[in-house]
Amino acid sequence: MDLNGASALVTGGASGLGAATARRLALAGARVVVLDLNEELGTNFASEINGVFYQADVTDPEAVGAALDVAESMAPLRVLVHCAGKGGTVRLVDRDGNPGSLELYDQLIRINLVGTFNVLRLAATRMARNDIVDEERGVCVLTASVAAWEGQIGQIPYASAKAGVVGMTLVAARDLATKLIRVSTIAPGSFDTPILARFSQQIRDDLGARTPHPNRLGQPDEFASLALQIVENKMLNGETIRLDGALRMAPR
Repeated sequence: MDLNGASALVTGGASGLGAATARRLALAGARVVVLDLNEELGTNFASEINGVFYQADVTDPEAVGAALDVAESMAPLRVLVHCAGKGGTVRLVDRDGNPGSLELYDQLIRINLVGTFNVLRLAATRMARNDIVDEERGVCVLTASVAAWEGQIGQIPYASAKAGVVGMTLVAARDLATKLIRVSTIAPGSFDTPILARFSQQIRDDLGARTPHPNRLGQPDEFASLALQIVENKMLNGETIRLDGALRMAPR
């Protein structure tokens, strides 16, 4: 897909995987809307890439719709890269012998899985109205995680949600095939993102050392590179691609 004359929405686009992807899309010619909750970070970053920031919760249909309005006001919406998400720890039985938090589980499922469905359905509706250009109308790139297969202890809500995204991918691609919209998912392993910034360098080094090759944390631009390849390669559809350096997570 030629991104010149197209707009793109990147959720979670103010930092980490989303920011790296937004930057790549902008360099490829797209007008990018950066959707995030962090207004200060998002506004500053969007100005760097000549994009537009929009503050929104991915589970809010009206707010996401308004962000899509902004994208379409600049150019036809042809790309969605959905990176927004949140981690959290829930044990089935906590240290005091009580049941794990249903409230936190529900919250994390809503952000990571329901939020994905919400953004995907709304973006696809806009794309379906586009003129056909070079065999297609749009491309949607979702974000899962290796936790979909090897969730660690305490990751049960996150792993459940990301497994849901993996399960959604092929069905969504088949559903949207008649609209000439592609859907694929990236499942990253351990990446050097702001989520890890709260940990010490030693912990981050240890996490990176678990990856067989390359023996380090992944870099956000490596995720962005794959996202752009999915956008550009028309035969990438309905697939979840692990981006993990052959990592298989241990139970802890």
